[in-house]
Amino acid sequence: MREPILMCWSGGKDSSLALQVILQDPQFQVVALLTTVTEDYERISMHGVRVSLLQAQAEGLHLPVEQVRIPPKASNQIYEEAMTQVLNRYRSQGVSRVVFGDLFLEDIRRYREERLAKIHMEGIFPLWLKDTKKLAQDFIQMGFRAILVCTDPKQIPSSFCGREFDQALLQDFPKDVDPCGEKGEFHTFVYDGPIFKQPIPIKKGERVQRDGFWFCDLDFEKNSLPLELANVKL
Repeated sequence: MREPILMCWSGGKDSSLALQVILQDPQFQVVALLTTVTEDYERISMHGVRVSLLQAQAEGLHLPVEQVRIPPKASNQIYEEAMTQVLNRYRSQGVSRVVFGDLFLEDIRRYREERLAKIHMEGIFPLWLKDTKKLAQDFIQMGFRAILVCTDPKQIPSSFCGREFDQALLQDFPKDVDPCGEKGEFHTFVYDGPIFKQPIPIKKGERVQRDGFWFCDLDFEKNSLPLELANVKL
């Protein structure tokens, strides 16, 4: 029997690469995507992506999505309590490990491991210490497609928000920017790739600045919505 595990899912490229590794490992079975969603906004926390697009990703992956719902401007304590409640439920069902797409930030990994240890769970980090330049190139070459949906103007110009994650983008990044955005320079939404059964037809909306970050709104390109996504709430 394969071990049931959870996938911590942001909808971005690092999550996608980590999930691809896990899906190729016969010892694991991903039982759900675990995503933090901000209530009232109905968007993926920090990334600002609509829940309807998250649901479309889950449909394309043939995986259920488990939403960890938090209020706007939630404190870290509120976030941790909401996450712990959901994780405890899965722990009672025999799930003891969670997959993360973290790359090299040791304090983030330590935080995750310490929180999981308190409820007798562990983390899996399939991309840990992988070369981020190679990961970024591999992501593109494998056929993944993504858009920068959130950028930190303190680290990269706002003009990068809404751009496609491609070779031209990598060439245009300032030299001190991590190509995978591991230092919080940017966040992405993946709308196509080898792990999805079909691409998600999206269109870009307005770009807005909020809470010190730039966000590019995405929505379905409704005229080209695949039949498989007809039941996804728009």
